[in-house]
Amino acid sequence: MKKTAILLSIICASAFIYVSCSSDEVVNQADTTAVSASVVIDAVNEMDVKTGLTVTNTNPAAKPSETSPEVCASITIETPNGTPYPKVFTVDYGTGCTTNQITRKGKLKITLSGPVITTGSKMTVERIDYSINGFKLEGTIEYTNTTTVATVPQWSRKVTNGKFTDLLGRVFTNSGTHTIKQTAGVDTPYVLEDNIYEMPEGSHTVTSEKGGTLTLTVQETLVKKYSCEYVSKGKLKIQGGFLNGVIDYGNNDCDAKYTYTHENGATYTLSM
Repeated sequence: MKKTAILLSIICASAFIYVSCSSDEVVNQADTTAVSASVVIDAVNEMDVKTGLTVTNTNPAAKPSETSPEVCASITIETPNGTPYPKVFTVDYGTGCTTNQITRKGKLKITLSGPVITTGSKMTVERIDYSINGFKLEGTIEYTNTTTVATVPQWSRKVTNGKFTDLLGRVFTNSGTHTIKQTAGVDTPYVLEDNIYEMPEGSHTVTSEKGGTLTLTVQETLVKKYSCEYVSKGKLKIQGGFLNGVIDYGNNDCDAKYTYTHENGATYTLSM
Protein backbone atom coordinates (compact mmCIF):
# COMPACT_ATOMS: atom_id res chain seq x y z
CA MET A 1 0.00 0.00 0.00
CA LYS A 2 1.61 3.24 -1.12
CA LYS A 3 0.59 6.85 -0.58
CA THR A 4 2.17 10.11 -1.68
CA ALA A 5 2.27 13.40 0.23
CA ILE A 6 4.25 16.62 0.14
CA LEU A 7 5.34 17.73 3.62
CA LEU A 8 6.44 21.28 2.92
CA SER A 9 9.12 22.41 5.28
CA ILE A 10 12.00 24.87 5.40
CA ILE A 11 12.81 24.70 1.71
CA CYS A 12 9.44 26.03 0.52
CA ALA A 13 8.53 28.04 3.63
CA SER A 14 5.14 26.51 4.29
CA ALA A 15 3.40 24.65 7.08
CA PHE A 16 3.19 20.87 7.09
CA ILE A 17 0.43 19.32 5.00
CA TYR A 18 -0.98 16.29 6.79
CA VAL A 19 -1.40 12.90 5.19
CA SER A 20 -5.02 11.79 5.20
CA CYS A 21 -5.35 8.18 6.33
CA SER A 22 -8.29 5.79 6.55
CA SER A 23 -9.54 4.66 9.94
CA ASP A 24 -7.76 1.31 9.80
CA GLU A 25 -4.30 2.87 9.43
CA VAL A 26 -2.28 3.49 12.56
CA VAL A 27 -0.20 6.29 11.02
CA ASN A 28 -2.44 9.27 11.81
CA GLN A 29 -2.09 12.91 10.83
CA ALA A 30 -0.23 14.06 13.94
CA ASP A 31 2.20 11.16 13.74
CA THR A 32 3.07 11.90 10.13
CA THR A 33 3.70 15.54 11.01
CA ALA A 34 6.08 14.39 13.74
CA VAL A 35 7.95 12.28 11.19
CA SER A 36 8.34 15.31 8.95
CA ALA A 37 9.39 17.55 11.85
CA SER A 38 12.05 15.00 12.81
CA VAL A 39 13.50 14.89 9.30
CA VAL A 40 13.46 18.69 8.99
CA ILE A 41 15.19 19.11 12.37
CA ASP A 42 18.02 16.84 11.28
CA ALA A 43 18.26 18.67 7.94
CA VAL A 44 18.61 22.11 9.55
CA ASN A 45 21.20 20.77 11.99
CA GLU A 46 23.25 19.67 8.99
CA MET A 47 22.74 23.07 7.32
CA ASP A 48 24.07 24.90 10.38
CA VAL A 49 27.08 22.57 10.66
CA LYS A 50 27.75 23.22 6.96
CA THR A 51 27.65 26.96 7.63
CA GLY A 52 30.12 26.46 10.49
CA LEU A 53 32.50 24.52 8.25
CA THR A 54 32.27 27.19 5.57
CA VAL A 55 33.01 30.23 7.73
CA THR A 56 35.73 28.54 9.81
CA ASN A 57 37.64 27.15 6.81
CA THR A 58 41.30 27.48 7.84
CA ASN A 59 42.50 28.27 4.33
CA PRO A 60 43.28 32.03 4.54
CA ALA A 61 42.40 32.50 0.88
CA ALA A 62 38.98 30.90 1.34
CA LYS A 63 37.94 32.25 4.73
CA PRO A 64 35.33 35.03 4.59
CA SER A 65 36.33 38.12 6.59
CA GLU A 66 33.28 40.34 6.60
CA THR A 67 30.74 38.99 4.13
CA SER A 68 30.36 35.83 2.09
CA PRO A 69 27.90 35.28 -0.78
CA GLU A 70 27.88 31.58 0.05
CA VAL A 71 26.40 32.10 3.51
CA CYS A 72 24.59 35.41 2.82
CA ALA A 73 25.53 37.16 6.05
CA SER A 74 27.77 39.65 7.76
CA ILE A 75 30.60 37.78 9.47
CA THR A 76 32.86 39.02 12.26
CA ILE A 77 35.78 37.15 13.80
CA GLU A 78 37.14 37.63 17.31
CA THR A 79 39.98 36.06 19.31
CA PRO A 80 38.91 36.95 22.87
CA ASN A 81 42.10 35.65 24.52
CA GLY A 82 44.44 37.40 22.12
CA THR A 83 45.69 34.02 20.88
CA PRO A 84 44.92 32.22 17.60
CA TYR A 85 42.30 30.09 19.37
CA PRO A 86 39.61 30.10 20.47
CA LYS A 87 38.07 32.01 17.60
CA VAL A 88 34.51 33.28 17.73
CA PHE A 89 32.66 33.82 14.46
CA THR A 90 29.38 35.74 14.52
CA VAL A 91 27.30 35.05 11.41
CA ASP A 92 24.66 37.78 11.33
CA TYR A 93 21.76 37.37 8.90
CA GLY A 94 20.07 40.49 10.22
CA THR A 95 16.37 40.82 9.46
CA GLY A 96 16.74 38.27 6.69
CA CYS A 97 18.85 37.35 3.67
CA THR A 98 18.14 34.68 1.09
CA THR A 99 20.25 32.24 -0.90
CA ASN A 100 18.88 29.26 -2.86
CA GLN A 101 15.32 30.10 -1.71
CA ILE A 102 16.36 29.72 1.93
CA THR A 103 15.87 32.81 4.10
CA ARG A 104 17.73 33.02 7.39
CA LYS A 105 17.27 35.61 10.12
CA GLY A 106 19.13 36.24 13.36
CA LYS A 107 22.59 35.04 14.27
CA LEU A 108 24.79 31.98 14.57
CA LYS A 109 27.65 32.22 17.08
CA ILE A 110 30.33 29.73 16.08
CA THR A 111 33.20 29.08 18.49
CA LEU A 112 36.23 27.14 17.29
CA SER A 113 38.67 25.78 19.88
CA GLY A 114 41.19 24.82 17.18
CA PRO A 115 41.28 23.85 13.47
CA VAL A 116 38.24 21.69 12.80
CA ILE A 117 40.48 19.14 11.03
CA THR A 118 42.60 18.65 14.18
CA THR A 119 41.81 15.81 16.60
CA GLY A 120 40.28 17.17 19.79
CA SER A 121 39.13 20.47 18.31
CA LYS A 122 35.52 21.47 18.86
CA MET A 123 33.22 23.70 16.85
CA THR A 124 30.21 24.95 18.79
CA VAL A 125 27.23 26.47 16.95
CA GLU A 126 24.81 28.54 19.04
CA ARG A 127 21.56 29.94 17.64
CA ILE A 128 20.55 33.47 18.64
CA ASP A 129 17.05 34.69 17.66
CA TYR A 130 17.54 32.48 14.63
CA SER A 131 15.10 31.20 12.04
CA ILE A 132 15.05 29.52 8.63
CA ASN A 133 12.10 30.40 6.37
CA GLY A 134 10.09 31.37 9.43
CA PHE A 135 10.85 28.23 11.43
CA LYS A 136 12.43 29.23 14.75
CA LEU A 137 15.47 27.22 15.84
CA GLU A 138 17.13 27.14 19.26
CA GLY A 139 19.86 25.11 20.95
CA THR A 140 23.51 24.28 20.52
CA ILE A 141 25.41 21.93 18.21
CA GLU A 142 28.81 20.61 19.30
CA TYR A 143 30.96 19.24 16.49
CA THR A 144 34.04 17.56 18.00
CA ASN A 145 36.93 16.03 16.05
CA THR A 146 37.43 12.44 17.29
CA THR A 147 39.77 11.26 14.52
CA THR A 148 42.04 8.31 15.36
CA VAL A 149 43.06 7.34 11.79
CA ALA A 150 44.37 10.24 9.71
CA THR A 151 42.93 8.89 6.47
CA VAL A 152 39.41 8.78 7.90
CA PRO A 153 38.55 12.09 9.64
CA GLN A 154 35.78 11.66 12.20
CA TRP A 155 33.60 13.89 14.36
CA SER A 156 30.79 13.58 16.87
CA ARG A 157 27.76 15.84 16.38
CA LYS A 158 25.88 16.51 19.61
CA VAL A 159 22.70 18.58 19.79
CA THR A 160 21.61 19.92 23.18
CA ASN A 161 18.56 21.99 24.18
CA GLY A 162 17.28 21.83 20.62
CA LYS A 163 13.92 23.46 19.97
CA PHE A 164 12.06 23.74 16.67
CA THR A 165 8.94 25.90 16.32
CA ASP A 166 6.95 25.48 13.12
CA LEU A 167 4.81 28.06 11.31
CA LEU A 168 1.72 27.06 13.28
CA GLY A 169 3.52 27.59 16.58
CA ARG A 170 3.94 23.90 17.37
CA VAL A 171 7.09 23.22 19.38
CA PHE A 172 9.35 20.16 19.08
CA THR A 173 12.31 19.73 21.43
CA ASN A 174 15.21 17.56 20.32
CA SER A 175 18.60 16.17 21.30
CA GLY A 176 20.98 13.49 20.14
CA THR A 177 24.49 12.42 19.19
CA HIS A 178 25.83 11.07 15.89
CA THR A 179 29.16 9.91 14.53
CA ILE A 180 30.30 11.60 11.30
CA LYS A 181 33.06 10.24 9.03
CA GLN A 182 34.54 11.94 5.97
CA THR A 183 34.88 9.49 3.09
CA ALA A 184 35.82 11.79 0.20
CA GLY A 185 37.76 15.03 -0.15
CA VAL A 186 40.30 14.11 2.54
CA ASP A 187 43.24 14.94 0.26
CA THR A 188 41.93 18.49 -0.31
CA PRO A 189 41.33 19.72 3.26
CA TYR A 190 40.76 23.35 2.24
CA VAL A 191 38.34 22.51 -0.56
CA LEU A 192 34.92 21.68 0.89
CA GLU A 193 32.88 21.12 -2.27
CA ASP A 194 34.25 17.61 -2.88
CA ASN A 195 33.66 16.43 0.70
CA ILE A 196 31.34 13.49 1.35
CA TYR A 197 30.32 12.58 4.89
CA GLU A 198 28.82 9.38 6.25
CA MET A 199 26.86 8.92 9.45
CA PRO A 200 27.26 5.24 10.44
CA GLU A 201 25.68 5.47 13.88
CA GLY A 202 23.73 7.69 16.21
CA SER A 203 20.23 8.59 17.33
CA HIS A 204 18.15 11.58 18.28
CA THR A 205 14.84 12.09 20.02
CA VAL A 206 12.14 14.56 19.09
CA THR A 207 9.39 15.42 21.58
CA SER A 208 6.22 17.32 20.70
CA GLU A 209 4.62 19.89 22.99
CA LYS A 210 1.97 17.27 23.82
CA GLY A 211 4.65 14.92 25.16
CA GLY A 212 4.84 12.43 22.31
CA THR A 213 8.40 11.29 21.64
CA LEU A 214 10.01 9.82 18.54
CA THR A 215 13.43 8.18 18.51
CA LEU A 216 15.29 8.05 15.21
CA THR A 217 18.28 5.69 15.04
CA VAL A 218 20.65 5.16 12.11
CA GLN A 219 19.81 1.77 10.63
CA GLU A 220 21.84 2.03 7.42
CA THR A 221 24.71 4.52 7.04
CA LEU A 222 23.50 7.97 5.97
CA VAL A 223 25.38 9.76 3.17
CA LYS A 224 25.61 13.57 3.04
CA LYS A 225 27.48 15.44 0.31
CA TYR A 226 28.76 18.90 1.17
CA SER A 227 27.54 20.07 -2.24
CA CYS A 228 23.97 18.95 -1.47
CA GLU A 229 21.60 20.29 1.19
CA TYR A 230 19.99 16.88 1.72
CA VAL A 231 20.95 13.45 2.96
CA SER A 232 21.04 11.43 -0.26
CA LYS A 233 21.22 7.84 0.94
CA GLY A 234 20.69 5.68 4.03
CA LYS A 235 17.95 4.65 6.44
CA LEU A 236 16.66 5.70 9.87
CA LYS A 237 14.67 3.48 12.20
CA ILE A 238 11.84 5.49 13.75
CA GLN A 239 9.93 4.47 16.87
CA GLY A 240 7.48 6.17 19.20
CA GLY A 241 3.79 6.01 20.03
CA PHE A 242 2.03 4.23 17.19
CA LEU A 243 5.00 4.67 14.89
CA ASN A 244 7.37 1.84 14.09
CA GLY A 245 9.00 2.04 10.70
CA VAL A 246 11.88 3.14 8.49
CA ILE A 247 12.79 6.38 6.73
CA ASP A 248 14.67 5.72 3.48
CA TYR A 249 16.56 8.59 1.81
CA GLY A 250 16.90 6.85 -1.55
CA ASN A 251 19.68 5.99 -3.99
CA ASN A 252 22.22 8.80 -3.48
CA ASP A 253 20.43 11.38 -5.62
CA CYS A 254 20.61 15.01 -4.46
CA ASP A 255 16.92 15.63 -3.94
CA ALA A 256 14.46 16.34 -1.14
CA LYS A 257 12.56 13.06 -1.46
CA TYR A 258 12.39 10.27 1.09
CA THR A 259 9.96 7.52 2.09
CA TYR A 260 8.50 6.34 5.37
CA THR A 261 7.48 2.68 5.51
CA HIS A 262 5.38 1.59 8.49
CA GLU A 263 5.63 -1.87 10.02
CA ASN A 264 2.27 -2.79 8.45
CA GLY A 265 3.75 -2.24 4.96
CA ALA A 266 2.19 1.16 4.25
CA THR A 267 4.72 3.35 2.41
CA TYR A 268 4.50 7.14 2.26
CA THR A 269 6.54 9.03 -0.34
CA LEU A 270 7.41 12.40 1.18
CA SER A 271 9.39 15.48 0.22
CA MET A 272 10.88 18.44 2.04
